[in-house]
This record gives sequence, structure tokens and C-alpha cells, in this order.
Amino acid sequence: MIIAIPNKGRLSEPSLELLREAGIKVESSERRLIVPTNNPRINILFARAKDIPHYVANHSADVGITGYDMVVESGEDVKVLLKLGFGKAKLVVAVPMDSDVKSVEDLNGKRIATEFKNIAERYFKEKGLKVKIVEVSGACENAPYIGIADAILDLTSTGTTLRVNNLRVVEEVLETEAVLIANKDVVNEFEVKALVTSIQGVLNAKGMMYLMMNIPADILDDVKRIVPGLKGPTVMKVENGNMLAVHVVVHEDRLFEILEKLKKIGARDILIIPIQRLIY
Repeated sequence: MIIAIPNKGRLSEPSLELLREAGIKVESSERRLIVPTNNPRINILFARAKDIPHYVANHSADVGITGYDMVVESGEDVKVLLKLGFGKAKLVVAVPMDSDVKSVEDLNGKRIATEFKNIAERYFKEKGLKVKIVEVSGACENAPYIGIADAILDLTSTGTTLRVNNLRVVEEVLETEAVLIANKDVVNEFEVKALVTSIQGVLNAKGMMYLMMNIPADILDDVKRIVPGLKGPTVMKVENGNMLAVHVVVHEDRLFEILEKLKKIGARDILIIPIQRLIY
């Protein structure tokens, strides 16, 4: 199986890290086109994020990680298997702060600078607006100030770049994040399903902790109210005395509030372990 991932940019390192957490590790530090992994049946193809949907659709790779915006822009017929939770951003229409444009309808007959030509054409066509698309390959936010466009259609995550360049959002076009995609011919193959299961397990485990403790048997109901767990705690009899061992999965954000409550009612020998994968 060949997995295509971005060779650079904001999705590259998070993609490699996700695969490492899923048990797939690149064997070479060299960024050649195709590199082996610790699994002899899996290789990594390093490619531009915008090319990955095309490679997957045309069987150059079986699966790939890229931005959802790249999938939509490409128009390729691939299957989105998972949303991966990183690389989140919004594709927006923006204009200079002092522009007379108040709504996207005010852009009829105007020039729009963007790297996302196909998305822009479809978007404005659906709106019934006639615009001129000006293709740019970078620094899109400068286009209105050098006289080549009246507005831009570009990605923003925090909005900082727009503010720094004195731009304001007129309308949101698309929400995007990193996604795992596959060629539709291979979605039911064992290795692809195994990859999805492993990555989903990593995503499920984000922020989750495994909590173990010993408690007097008579406080079990109180413990259940404090930490109900995913489907209820696992309870086992401790060999000596009237004690129970309780194991439960909790979100790390709740640890601050629940630990003192558990100690207060009599829980002891509390052990907290990070979870690497969680398969429901």
C-alpha cells in the first residue's frame, strides 16, 4: 500500500506524526519521492498537497492525507475516509477594510484573486455572479493592493494574516481540515481498513486518560457518579479486604475536578495512564 502525504507545508509534519502514532514509521530521514516504512507492505509517497487527490484517484497512491479544500478544488472522485482534526481553516472571500463591498453580491463584475480557481468558479456561478478569476500562486492577500483584484478567495485559520493585511471577511465559502482519502477501488481492502481503524483509534484517544484506583466497596455508587466512563467503569474485586479496583476512561480536561472528589470520598492508589489508541 502507498500512502501519499504532503512533502511540505502545515500538513506535512502532523501527517507524519499521526502515522507514527498509528504505528507506521518512515524508515529514512531523506525526503525522497517514495520511502519505506517499518511495515514492509507500506510505503510513503511525498507529494504536493494539491497533487495528492490526483495521485490517489489515478492509483499512483492507494490512500493519502491532504486538505479537504484540495480535494474539492481537484474535483477528483476519491473517497473521504476520515477527518483528521488538524489543519483546520476556512476558505473565505475577503476585501480591503475600506472597500465599498458589503456582501458577496457586490462583487458582481469584479476581479477575484485566488489559488482555488475551480472552487471560486463554482461558488460564484452558484451565486449567479459574473466575476473575473485572477489565478495567483502565493501572497494572495497582496492582490487588491497591487491593483490586480478587487477581492480575494483564500484560506484563513486565525484571521491574523487578513488583519495584518487590512482585509475583512465578506463571506465564508468552505470549512477545511486534513482528511484521509482513498481510491474508491481499494476502500474495502484489508490494509486500508486496518489503516482507518488504527488512525481512528489514535483520534479517539486524543485527550483521553486511563484512570485506575482502589476504593472501598461501599462507595462504588459515588465513584460511578463522579466518573461514569464511556460505557460504565470496569470493576474488579481486590483479593484482600473489602476493596474494589475500578478502571475507567476519562478526558484529561476533567482530571482537575474529579481527582480531589475521588480522594475525598475514599479512593486511593490512583494511577493515571495516557491512552495511545481507543477502539470503540
